[in-house]
Amino acid sequence: MKKANSIVLDKPGKPSYDSPASFRVIVLLQTVSKILERIVASRLSLVARSLKLVHHNQCGSLPALSSFNTALSLVDTVRTLQPPGLKVSTLFLDIKGGFDNVNASILYSSVNKAGVLHYMVVWIGSFLSQRTCRLVFQGSPKTFSPVQVGTP
Repeated sequence: MKKANSIVLDKPGKPSYDSPASFRVIVLLQTVSKILERIVASRLSLVARSLKLVHHNQCGSLPALSSFNTALSLVDTVRTLQPPGLKVSTLFLDIKGGFDNVNASILYSSVNKAGVLHYMVVWIGSFLSQRTCRLVFQGSPKTFSPVQVGTP
């Protein structure tokens, strides 16, 4: 469950394919791994909320808190602040590639210090350790390489 195939696809319309940015990589994980990840992510979400590890305004990537909820909250805030003549501004952030740059040992240490249940900390550590990946494209080698950074 720690091995993944990464399919490398050309991004259409690129003038040159000399740069890694000219390709899109799709990682294929085993189904059992994806099911376990979904179960633990759901439990971890509840733990993160109870330990106040998630900001109260966070809406994306959490069960029952979608972009629709964010939009409703924003509209409500604007309507509340406009009648008294207050100025309203908004900042939207979308951190592209955030999961691609997660350092497993730092994440492990952070959830451990935050008071996450021990079995979940151990599971996260195991899930992110000793992972390997194989790039699959025409003429690619058939060997797996260790993955040092990122989450599946």
